[in-house]
Amino acid sequence: MAPTLAVTMVAAVCVLLLIGYPVALTLAGVSLLFAAAGAAAGAMDLSLLGALPQRIFGIMNNEVLLAIPLFIFMGVMLERSRIAEELLETMGGLFGRLPGGLGIAVIIVGVLIAAAKGIVGATTVTMGLIVLPTMLRQGYNKALAAGTVAATSTLAQIFPPATVLILLGDQLSDSYAAAQMAQGNFAPQTVAVADLFAGAIVPGLVLVLAYMLYLIGVAILFPESSPAVASVSTASGGVAFLRRLVAVLVAPIALILAVLGSILGGVATPTEAASVGAVGATLLAARKGSVAGVLVPVMTRTTQITSMIFLILVGATLFSLVFRGLGGAELVERALADLPGGVAGATLAVMLAVFLLGFVMDAFEIIFVVVPIVAPVLLKMPGVDPVWLGIMLAVNLQTSYMHPPLGPTLFYLRAVAPPEVTTRDIYLGIIPYVLIELAMLVALWFLPGLATWLPHKLYGS
Repeated sequence: MAPTLAVTMVAAVCVLLLIGYPVALTLAGVSLLFAAAGAAAGAMDLSLLGALPQRIFGIMNNEVLLAIPLFIFMGVMLERSRIAEELLETMGGLFGRLPGGLGIAVIIVGVLIAAAKGIVGATTVTMGLIVLPTMLRQGYNKALAAGTVAATSTLAQIFPPATVLILLGDQLSDSYAAAQMAQGNFAPQTVAVADLFAGAIVPGLVLVLAYMLYLIGVAILFPESSPAVASVSTASGGVAFLRRLVAVLVAPIALILAVLGSILGGVATPTEAASVGAVGATLLAARKGSVAGVLVPVMTRTTQITSMIFLILVGATLFSLVFRGLGGAELVERALADLPGGVAGATLAVMLAVFLLGFVMDAFEIIFVVVPIVAPVLLKMPGVDPVWLGIMLAVNLQTSYMHPPLGPTLFYLRAVAPPEVTTRDIYLGIIPYVLIELAMLVALWFLPGLATWLPHKLYGS
């Protein structure tokens, strides 16, 4: 009876989320209903729910999660201070004279914005409002322009300090410790957010290179789809442009390097580095004289996003507690262990499930609901590196954000795209980038060193 209730609870959550009910309320409400049903059927002891207050206190007292509002503040402040617009104008002038050059400039700017914001929705809206109209005015094919903007925006999912990586790191840390303790190791090794940050850098750069190679290929084969734009003069105007390039690029890049460098170098924790980023973003806005006008909206938006994430996390904690109380964890462990192919078969099944769940669930929902269930089981299996698993999940979740028909990035872009860009244009334009993402997953599968090499170099095994 209990396993049936556990499976039905997961199915009920998926159906209600697909219908459109609020995530946090769905997770908490369904969990309470099935806890009552389990108690009535004698399949669950309600005293298990007594652990919920302590778990919620642990969430609110988690120092790693304190980095989330600070990084969100940093990203929103940079967005409101219009630094992204300056970056695009300057980089467009640098690369735009080449066929496909404006697209390459968009990807470079997208990487910088992604590293500064760390949130896909905010990055997509910024890129859609600023970049897409510019590409269309310069004669770019609508599908190519829309696909490039959508794909570049999802880099905020994989590039540090992505919020997804912080949450994944927190969940995998708990899962890895639980897996080792279940195997009798009561002094377990740990996996930290900094490990995932380091592990994401090489795959992220490979993705950026693949995006650029695709745009160059399109420019060569179909030059009319991505024409060159006005060139920059090499005389006094060129000197002035170079000065502007330095002025526009140095401050944001220095801020990003200070934040990531302090984390990867072990100088600061993610939370401490996030505070540096928040202060640095405020100083950049002050340099432009815009702090007073944007501080209240920035704090309001930061509070809204942070509250949403933590409310989902509380609901997911209740869901996980009830799911385990109904014997769901043991059911998943048996199911994965019985799959053909051993470790590879179990890992492939989880990756496929995450990919398919991306059609109906947000990345945060998958991290909070699915990862705590499957990660401890996979990490008990021989040869599964927690950093590699985290990066595989991150790239998979990035793919789920952009694949048609329900990728959230596509909806974000549709909401801010010019009227002449249709949903069909966005879907057609994103397909080549989805294929690149899937190729990245295959590369990580066969070359796990792409994710594990840098963390091992920085922190050892």
